[in-house]
Amino acid sequence: MASDLELCAMRQASTLAVLGLGTTSPNPPVGCVILDQRGTVVGAGSLRRKGEPHAEAHALDAAGGAARGGTAVVTLELCNRVGVTPACRHELIDAGISRVVIAVIDPTSRGDGPAAMLIAAGIEVETDVLRGEALTVLEPWLTATVRRTLFLTWAFGSDAGHQTAAEGRLLRDLRANADLVVEGKTVVGGTPGGHASAHFALPGDADIGTGLPNWLSAACEAGVRRALVVGYEHDAEMRSQLHAIDELVVAVPRTDPSRALQVVHSDLIPAGFELVELAADADSLTIRMRRLM
Repeated sequence: MASDLELCAMRQASTLAVLGLGTTSPNPPVGCVILDQRGTVVGAGSLRRKGEPHAEAHALDAAGGAARGGTAVVTLELCNRVGVTPACRHELIDAGISRVVIAVIDPTSRGDGPAAMLIAAGIEVETDVLRGEALTVLEPWLTATVRRTLFLTWAFGSDAGHQTAAEGRLLRDLRANADLVVEGKTVVGGTPGGHASAHFALPGDADIGTGLPNWLSAACEAGVRRALVVGYEHDAEMRSQLHAIDELVVAVPRTDPSRALQVVHSDLIPAGFELVELAADADSLTIRMRRLM
């Protein structure tokens, strides 16, 4: 069973993983923390983008010799493939790590998974540690990777009179988590220049009308894992294809109770979606919904 120190380290690793949102695709946003033999944090890291050192490599580099005999706490099962960067499994073994704590097993592992190989090398491995918390960061990437079509969020303002201001706030708050943003017919990077161009390409056209499923698949092939469509102007095409949307985020203006049914109407929460977050600020209410699996 994971110790309290390891649980704290896993939460730290999940927080670090957030730093990769919007830039790591097609790779996952991962965080890693290294504990020495006494349980002291001696290294930490996250992946910024594909082609650069992985979270484990950054953490091991920071830990140096203190990693020997220590514990690696990582949000996603280590990679087992030698590609642009070395396999993280080899790096942990070479560093003398004696225990690895993993939140989420990678469903895309090929053959004998890295966790099994670590065990074969004499390293103690524990899995599914704070898995639900790690999925708050990893779930969109996992969903897109397993399904082979990207994780799609549609964000819009519910009231035409407040549409511009509400959507402006949503765009500012949400775009940093997305690989690409569709604004009208324009496709832009959520974090301009954030991805490695050798491994990621923005699709040229925002074909999200009747061609939405094909566009989602093509964008996924180009390296995209998470996209954000912004605007009530997309209402007709998006509502006709709600099955392709994973997340809805709606900004509702604050209003007098006498107008409640006009701004918080039943169409805002369609069948097949569940509420996951409700938040209010001085001017509006934000409703976040996820598609039921």
